[in-house]
Amino acid sequence: MKQGPLKIFWITLGLISLGVGIIGAILPLLPSFPFLMLTLFSFAKSSEKLHSWFLGTKIYKENLESYVVSKSMKMSTKIRIIFTVTVVMGFGFYMMDKVPVGRIVLGFVWVFHVLYFIFGVKTLKHENRKSKEEIRYD
Repeated sequence: MKQGPLKIFWITLGLISLGVGIIGAILPLLPSFPFLMLTLFSFAKSSEKLHSWFLGTKIYKENLESYVVSKSMKMSTKIRIIFTVTVVMGFGFYMMDKVPVGRIVLGFVWVFHVLYFIFGVKTLKHENRKSKEEIRYD
C-alpha cells in the first residue's frame, strides 16, 4: 500500500475516533478513553502536526495525559470508566436472560475490567498535578 492512502486511512480513523471520544466525554454511557487512545495512536501514525495538536488539547490533557505519562489515572476517571462499563455490561447481562453462557462470559469480562482498573491502573494521589516528577500514587 502506498504511503498516501495509508496516511489518509490513519487520519480518517483518528478524526472519527476523536469525534466519538468527544461525544463519550459528554455522554456518561459512552466510553471516551478507548476512542481517545485510538485517536492518539492514529495521529501518531499519520501526521506529526495532528499528533502535536492533539497532545495540546484539553480533552487529551484531562482524559489521557496521566495514563500516557505514568500509566495512572485520577480516581474520578477510574470511577467513571467502571460505572460506564457496569451500566453497559449490565444492560447486556439483562438482555441475555435466555443465554446463561453469555451471562457467565459477560460476568467474567466485567470482573476483569473492574479488577484491572482497581489494581492494574495506578491512582493519582493529587489530581491537579501534571508533571511526571510530581505524580504520587496511593
